Amino acid sequence: MRALPRDDEPPLLTAQALGQAYRGRSVLREVSFQLRAGESLGVIGESGAGKSTLARLIMALERPAVGELRWSGICPHTLSARALRQWRPQVQMVFQDPYGSLDPRWRVGRSVIEPLRALSMTDAQRQQRLNEVLTAVGLEPDAALRFPHQFSGGQRQRLAIARALSTRPRLIVADEPLSALDVSVQAQILSLLRDLQQREGISLVLVSHDLAAVEVLCDQALVLREGAVLEQGATAQVLGDPHHPYTRSLLAALA
Repeated sequence: MRALPRDDEPPLLTAQALGQAYRGRSVLREVSFQLRAGESLGVIGESGAGKSTLARLIMALERPAVGELRWSGICPHTLSARALRQWRPQVQMVFQDPYGSLDPRWRVGRSVIEPLRALSMTDAQRQQRLNEVLTAVGLEPDAALRFPHQFSGGQRQRLAIARALSTRPRLIVADEPLSALDVSVQAQILSLLRDLQQREGISLVLVSHDLAAVEVLCDQALVLREGAVLEQGATAQVLGDPHHPYTRSLLAALA
């Protein structure tokens, strides 16, 4: 089992009153949380709740309209382009669609190690890391020589996770990583994420409408509706004894 973060550890990631708007319409309002090294956060809500917008802000793919996000005391949204490139290997993303997240023209080995181009590594070191991450997600190293269309959906999501692992990140943001997969494959990927999190000690932000996945993977849970936080806290408390009617309705729909 991975060691739980100590209460006296400084946060790895802090969001303070984050807000975002598109074309004058607010899609995220005053979202705040803290995440320590090795800890996991489940961001729950229906489509349009603001989950993916929050993920993009965490990844520094967008600047918030208001509020601040700090990473070990640094605000990535204020970094220069060069400093941002140096920061990005610490935070990697697993996308929802395992079919669209790999370039169909490339052998998968090239896709998996693409994030390593931002790091000073020899070809031999990249090859070694490629073999390591493919093995870590349950694939043979020779899978690197094949093309995406030669893999199943579950295998492609394993490849996407391998790519996220390649830079040895401190945080992985997984945006609905199970929703495009059938139920049996979902269970396999969920088990893989849980095992990797325990083994590697990586912090995780899981964006999901799947409460069962959040319950398995996440220490904390945050419930979003129309861009606002309705409830947040320890996952066992939020899902086991929800205070807000909306959270109770989500649980009732799952039952």
